[in-house]
Amino acid sequence: MTPFWPAFWRGFRALVPLWLGVIPFAVAYAVTARAAGLSVWETQLMSLTVFAGASQFAAAGLFAGGASAWGIVATTFLLNARHVLYGLSLARQVPLTRPQRVLAAQFLTDEAYGVAVVKGVREPGGLSFGFLLGAELSLYAVWNVATFAGALAGGVLPDPAALGVGVIFPLAFLGLLVPLLIDRKAVLVALASGLGAWGLARVLPGGLVVLLAGVGGALLGAFLVTRKARA
Repeated sequence: MTPFWPAFWRGFRALVPLWLGVIPFAVAYAVTARAAGLSVWETQLMSLTVFAGASQFAAAGLFAGGASAWGIVATTFLLNARHVLYGLSLARQVPLTRPQRVLAAQFLTDEAYGVAVVKGVREPGGLSFGFLLGAELSLYAVWNVATFAGALAGGVLPDPAALGVGVIFPLAFLGLLVPLLIDRKAVLVALASGLGAWGLARVLPGGLVVLLAGVGGALLGAFLVTRKARA
């Protein structure tokens, strides 16, 4: 069994390079939430409990527009639907007790999942709960610190979009994807999923796009693998 704390700190450090992209967007969320009428405490509470960047942005905008509670919940659900796929994938790679599953699910993000499946599986003994939780809490910590700073001083900070920080996350995920492209099947699945996501993004919300593109890519990958096995 992999010792918990050494694996935890390796997972924590693995997410540090992505802090550069997380901090501006946490600040931008805080500014948006404050402009929507949320107090500093309410802005911070959402980061502490929801911890989902796209959903928090959407919720802040809906608050500003006077949307109903059900509308906010439904939007948040659609944006986070992709986490179902993440959970199914992780369940196959790391043994977790029920309490560990609940804890890991609460702090799971796109970035933590990506780093876990690329770097965590290279850990001695494979991906462990310690590495996964360390990666998750690394992002959770910096997101909440930046949220608080943005809620207090957001009015004097520049717009993150104007700084071009939006390119950081796509490049980071591209860097995580490339090592997984080990054969032609992987390349084909990646291309098909990317093109499918691009097309779906024109008519569907982001979370649902990732879910459908992920399911489609998984089915295509399973088909290619089983076809080769039967040949």
